[in-house]
Amino acid sequence: MKQIKTIALVLGLLTAFSGYSQEEDDDQKSNIQQYTPSKLIGKGQFDIKWFNNIYTETRSTFTSGEQPRQTFFTSTLEGYTGVGENNRWNVGVILKIRSNTINGTETLDALKFKSEDGISRAGLTSFAPSVKFVPFESVGNFSIQSSLYIPLVDNETENGVFLDQNGFIWQNRFFYDYTFPGDKWQLFTELNTELNFGDKEKSFANNSLGLTPGVFLSYFPANKFTVLALAQHSQRIDLGNNFSQNYTALGGGAKYQLTNALNLELLYTNFVGGDNTGLGETFNLGLRAIF
Repeated sequence: MKQIKTIALVLGLLTAFSGYSQEEDDDQKSNIQQYTPSKLIGKGQFDIKWFNNIYTETRSTFTSGEQPRQTFFTSTLEGYTGVGENNRWNVGVILKIRSNTINGTETLDALKFKSEDGISRAGLTSFAPSVKFVPFESVGNFSIQSSLYIPLVDNETENGVFLDQNGFIWQNRFFYDYTFPGDKWQLFTELNTELNFGDKEKSFANNSLGLTPGVFLSYFPANKFTVLALAQHSQRIDLGNNFSQNYTALGGGAKYQLTNALNLELLYTNFVGGDNTGLGETFNLGLRAIF
C-alpha cells in the first residue's frame, strides 16, 4: 500500500509539472538540448541536480545461482554556480546520502532509511568540494569536473552491512558532446576517473584507480523530450590493495523539460557482465534545475 501511495504521489507531481511546462515556447531550445554535462552555466547562474540511484541484485560473480536480494540506494545532491567570464568556470559542492539493505529485503525497503543490525544502514556518507572548467576556450563542448570526496563514515561495513567507502576519492570526469546537424541526434561521451586513497584496512577500494568510459546517444523527437541509449564499462585497477574489478552496463532512458528551469531524467541500466562484481540492475530518477 505504501508503494502504491508513493507511485501515486510521483505521478501527481509529474502531472502538475507537465501543466506548467505547457506554458513554454516549443520553438525555444530547451535546457536538455543546450546544457549537457559538457556545457557550463554562466556567471550568476545556478545549476542544481538531485539524482537518485537504486542498484539491486540477486546475482553476482562471487557465487553462482540466485542469492538473497541486496539493494543500495544513493541520493546525490549537486549545486554549482558560474564564476568568471565566458562560461568557463563553475564551482560547487556535492552531497551523497546512502541507504542499503541486505538479506532478502524488498527493493524499496532501501527508501525507508532505517538502520537495523545485520539488515540495513543509512546516512550522509560523504561530501565533495567541486569545480567544473572548460580547458580550451575554442572547444566549449569539452569540459572537466574535478571533485574531492571526503568520507563521513566511521566503518565501511557493520554487522555485514556495507554503507559507503571509508576513504578519500579524487574524481575527475571528462565530458564531450556533439550535436548532429538538424539538432535531432546528440552524442555524449564521458570518461570518469576515480583515484581512491587512504588506509587500505578501512576500505576495499583504497589504493585503487577506477576508470569508467561511457557513451550516450540521444534522439530528440521534440525540443523538450529526448530518449537515449547508453553503454558503460568500469575497470578498477589495483594500486596496492590486492583487489581489482570490472563490469559492463547497458541501458536507456528519457529526459523531459518540465518547465523553463526544471527537467526530469529517468534511466535504467543492467549489469551484463564483469569480474568481482554484482550482476544487478539500476533504476534512476533525476531532477535538474538551471536558473
